[in-house]
Amino acid sequence: MDEHTRDYGVGPPTSGDPTGWRADRGASNGWEHGTLRRAVVHGVALFNAGEYHESHDCFEDEWYNYGRGTVESKFLHGMVQVAAGAYKHFDFENDDGMRSLFKTALQYLHGVPDDYYGVNVLGVRTTLTNALNDPSALEEWQIELDGERPEARPEDYEHAERLE
Repeated sequence: MDEHTRDYGVGPPTSGDPTGWRADRGASNGWEHGTLRRAVVHGVALFNAGEYHESHDCFEDEWYNYGRGTVESKFLHGMVQVAAGAYKHFDFENDDGMRSLFKTALQYLHGVPDDYYGVNVLGVRTTLTNALNDPSALEEWQIELDGERPEARPEDYEHAERLE
C-alpha cells in the first residue's frame, strides 16, 4: 500500500468480501487503497443520484494516484468513462457520445475483478453492453456497491465540492 492512498476514516464494506479489502489488513480499515474506496463510495452514490459530473470528478481525482496499466488505474478510468457516458446520455441526449465513452469504459474495465472495491463491475459491464444497442437500458439504472444501491448523502456532495 502506498502511504498517500491510506485513509483511516474509510469504513469496511457493508457486506461481502470484495477485491481490494482484507479483514486482517489494519491500514485503511482493511482496504489496500483507502482513498480509492472513499472515491468509490462517493462516486457511486452521486452516480445513483444522477449527479454524473460530480461522480466523474470523484473517480477522476483518485485516478491520478495510480500509474498507467495498473488495475486501479484501469478501474478508475473506466468509471470516469461510465459517468461521462451517462452525462452525455441524460444531460445532452447524445447517444453517439455515450456509446463512444461506454466502448472505451468496457475496454478499461475488461479484466477488472467483478467485485472490485465493492462495485458490481460485472453489472456495470453488462449494463454498458446492453446500452450500446438500447440506451433505454440506462433508465433507472443504479450501480451496486456492497450489494446495495446507495443514495447520495450530504457528505457525498461535500466531498465532490472539495474536489473543485
